[in-house]
Amino acid sequence: MGIVMPYGRINAAKFIARKLPEPYETELGGHNPEATHHLLAAVHADLACPPSGHFVPWSDCYDGAQVRPLPHKASFVLDNGHPRPLPAHLTGAAARRFLAATRIALRIQQAARSMPLGNQG
Repeated sequence: MGIVMPYGRINAAKFIARKLPEPYETELGGHNPEATHHLLAAVHADLACPPSGHFVPWSDCYDGAQVRPLPHKASFVLDNGHPRPLPAHLTGAAARRFLAATRIALRIQQAARSMPLGNQG
């Protein structure tokens, strides 16, 4: 998605900061916001790239999610604000990551509703 300008298309994502201003980053990210960013981005990539193959590499899916703020990452893991069922292609460590990320995403989404985050929320 981009904004059409007379001189071309601009990706709106570059105007959205990955880290939220304090105290929101810490409130949403918990005791280790970087670990929370990593977990949600990894689960997004796990969901988007099943073991049977995908035309976009896992690392590209991870990198694409990693640049987003925590509320955006949380929405990648949920389905319209609700927990998704565990996808069949996620097993072992990926399944455990998914279940942990779902709990964290629900908490982030609920807490972010009362924060004045604008387009970052």
